[in-house]
Amino acid sequence: MSLDTPMDAEALRQALRDNDREPEGPARNARAERLFAEIEQLGDTSLVIDGLDHLMQVYNYSSEADKMFVPFARLLRMWDDRPEDFGRRQVHSLFWMFKWVSSGMVDQPHIPLASIEKWQAEMEHRYRLAGHSERAVRQGELRIARHIGDLERAQRAYDAWQAADRDDKSDCHACELRNQGSWQAQCGDDEGALVTWRPVLDGEFTCAHEPHAVLAASLLPLLRLGRAEEARAHHLRGYRLARSKESMRHAVARHVEFCALTGNEARGLEILAERPSYFTDTGEPSSLLSYLEVTALLTDRLTALGHGDTRLTGPGGRVWTARELAVHARTEARAVAARFDARNGNTYFSEQSAERMDRSPLLDRLPLGVRSVRPVPAPREAPAAAAGGVEGAGSGSGSGQVPDSGSGSGSGDDLAGLLAEARRLSEDQHPHATDAWAAVARAAGPEGTGLTDLERAEIDEHRAMAPATAPAEAIGLFTAAAGLYESAGEPGRAASALSRAAYCVSLDGRPAEALEAVQEPCDRALALYAEGRSTARQTGRALLSRVRILNDMIGGMQVQEAAEAAVTSLEEAVHALLAFAEPEQAEPAVGVVVGEALGYLGNITAFRGDAPGAAQLYTRAADAYVRAGRPWFAVEPQTQLAGVSRHLGDLGTAERASRSALEHAAPFAGPGGLARLHLQLVETLADSGKLDEAADHALEAAHWADEAGEGAGNGAYARHRLGGFLLQLGRADEAAAVLESVLPDLTEQDHGDGMIVQTLWWLGDCCTALGEPREAAEHWLKAADIARGWPEQRDHAMLANLAGQALFRAQLNPQAELAYQRAGDLWRDLGDVHALVRTLRVRAWIAVREGQAGIGAARELMAAAATECESALAASADGDASAALRAELADTYRQTGDLIASSCDGEPGADDTDGSARTAYEEAVALVLRAVAAFEEAGERFTDLRTGAQLMASWLHASLGDAPAAVSLARGVLATYEGSGEGAADETAQSRCAEARAVLAEVAEG
Repeated sequence: MSLDTPMDAEALRQALRDNDREPEGPARNARAERLFAEIEQLGDTSLVIDGLDHLMQVYNYSSEADKMFVPFARLLRMWDDRPEDFGRRQVHSLFWMFKWVSSGMVDQPHIPLASIEKWQAEMEHRYRLAGHSERAVRQGELRIARHIGDLERAQRAYDAWQAADRDDKSDCHACELRNQGSWQAQCGDDEGALVTWRPVLDGEFTCAHEPHAVLAASLLPLLRLGRAEEARAHHLRGYRLARSKESMRHAVARHVEFCALTGNEARGLEILAERPSYFTDTGEPSSLLSYLEVTALLTDRLTALGHGDTRLTGPGGRVWTARELAVHARTEARAVAARFDARNGNTYFSEQSAERMDRSPLLDRLPLGVRSVRPVPAPREAPAAAAGGVEGAGSGSGSGQVPDSGSGSGSGDDLAGLLAEARRLSEDQHPHATDAWAAVARAAGPEGTGLTDLERAEIDEHRAMAPATAPAEAIGLFTAAAGLYESAGEPGRAASALSRAAYCVSLDGRPAEALEAVQEPCDRALALYAEGRSTARQTGRALLSRVRILNDMIGGMQVQEAAEAAVTSLEEAVHALLAFAEPEQAEPAVGVVVGEALGYLGNITAFRGDAPGAAQLYTRAADAYVRAGRPWFAVEPQTQLAGVSRHLGDLGTAERASRSALEHAAPFAGPGGLARLHLQLVETLADSGKLDEAADHALEAAHWADEAGEGAGNGAYARHRLGGFLLQLGRADEAAAVLESVLPDLTEQDHGDGMIVQTLWWLGDCCTALGEPREAAEHWLKAADIARGWPEQRDHAMLANLAGQALFRAQLNPQAELAYQRAGDLWRDLGDVHALVRTLRVRAWIAVREGQAGIGAARELMAAAATECESALAASADGDASAALRAELADTYRQTGDLIASSCDGEPGADDTDGSARTAYEEAVALVLRAVAAFEEAGERFTDLRTGAQLMASWLHASLGDAPAAVSLARGVLATYEGSGEGAADETAQSRCAEARAVLAEVAEG
């Protein structure tokens, strides 16, 4: 009903109830004020009391808590003048609100401390006169004492609070436990606080704002105790609960603080950006101070990390840099704290506020699993093989950081030291070698004055290997290096450099030219080796370049015959390389060449369809790298081995290979490579049913993908998988937070509509587990709309059915009817009679709900369900299928009888003046007995359903006064389960027998 239309008292009361269910915030408050204005015009005193009560409620749970004092003062005056105007519920509410007012005044620095103490004393006096326990009074005193820093008084109040009896004015168990644990944590007993909070965290005690607040309060205690995994889970679960509650600024501040102290600054920024109004809502200065403090903490942290120029939305809705907001938030926080100190007559607030703003991180890194866009560009990706390891064998390049020695030339001693280190790393083929040579080049200066030809050649060669060097530039650098090596008397190294230049020609898109160019340096290297003027390492590298070019050529082949010919040429070249290198593989660098050659043989074998043979070759390749003391090169064959082994169903080998790849790459791979390696292990662990560990690695994969700037790619996939694992592990609250963060990144083009549907499907499951049916329905309907266009419609039907179930639970009856109708049409097209019949029956139950189509429509739907069963039975020739259909028909009879009996007014008896109830019950029992017969005909596997129908018929007979029939049916149930005593394992049997005995007792009592 519109507020523009005058309402009567009952309509206004309903409007108050409706408004109470609206989300917290200014809109709800404004509506409450408009309703109260109408209420005052009616002059109904009781309604005025309800209106003032409602104003108190909405103000208290909003950013306008400072407004609640005026309606409370008016209510109290009305009570003092005419207590008889207050009903029992209204009296309870008035005294309940005393707690909010007396201790809530501490949050308003403009209210003098003397006034707060006066109101606290007034509450104590009135509670005593009314005969209430002092428990709520002492809890309020504790809050005042903690606020002003009088910890001795606070402890006395705490002890008195715990000693006092609970009564109906005490806070709910959940809120009391939150405050008890909060005091324990403040006293340094983090472990005790978490024990106190456990019943709230486990869901034993809840309320409108719990466990939201306890989850937030537990974050720092958990971190201080080293229980970071639990802290992460509480953040994911708690922020999702608190973010929609406008009155929970204190709790949201704790989540921002958690992010600032665990290396999740980007996540903290996202939380700040969600509610810019939190910076300026002044109705509760204490929570404003808390929010300003954590904002200062977070933005100071960003500034210290070098991200002070990061731009974000802040106070006033304008864009601030992190540095600017840090200064602003700290200044404003100090001003608010000073107001509290001036009121309280001490410096306690300022001291506590300064300590919070200056806290140091508790963890450098705690992956959360939810997407956080980095405030700065991601670091440069390390050179990596396709699976995320280090660069291919023989490159000697990597991603490690070597201290920058400056852009000009350094001293001779510095340069000599850098040269020695670079040569050592090159000799070891270490991933950091290229960076070491870059440091040499910087130290030598752009002209390279004073360098020998050999040193200049080495610098050019490693510049060519750098990841950022384009193939065309690398060709020139390798060629120049070859000339310098010749001048330095190193012909073997010159031939190797020319072979690499030829390989770069292939990378530049000219493979045929490259193959022709590589032949001369390969022939030369072999000739030099025969003369003793080239080492096995140098010669092996030259021959390896030819293999690499042939391998690249295969990828561009469009014709199968040409590809097979190219594979044959590659295989011949690999075998020639191995024939040369294997006798010399005692030298580590040659062992690396052997490893890469075996890897290519593995690829060839896989290409030809011999997966077991490929697995053996990948194993040999990885072993060759490890024996050579170069395990970082083993990453690629281990990754390939893991993939082939998964394909073969050898999950043990796949898991070992994935773990080894991750272990070998970890010190050198960049964030993107680590993300891919973790994801590979995720898939193997998931296939093996090791979901806990799979979730851990999916979490790591998501973190590293974000670090690499791949949050919308591999990061989204990792989070998708993580959310699914968490849901399977029963951690629906965490799963929901993770999956919700995935959705914005998913696009049909990049991820496929199947992944989007699965994410939405899982989210619906999460919301169902969390008691959020409306939200579950929204996710399932979105998924159904996508699946509508799929060729196979079973998923579409299932999603529509699930949405109907959720809407039914949410009491959204018209929407549930539409969803079930949609699902039923789909099940009919798919030929699934059982699913179709069940949709018809649920629609019948929807029809008899208040305000819906009614019993006539419900009967028609049940009749349609029975007809579908009968038609399918007539067409069925399969015994098992017929039995199942007969049971479905029986259940339709049973539910029809139940619907008819439950939809009539009253029961048979003296009050049934027109006999309508008896008529309905007689019809119902006939249908249920028909169901019993049909279940019996369907066979023994439907015994439990049959006995359930028998018991329903027994109760109906008892209601109709037919004791013999009721007793006979109940005894029949007991006979069915004869021998199933109370200790029987079958819970259904126990339940049925207990109910049968209850029927017999009821009949015996008349």
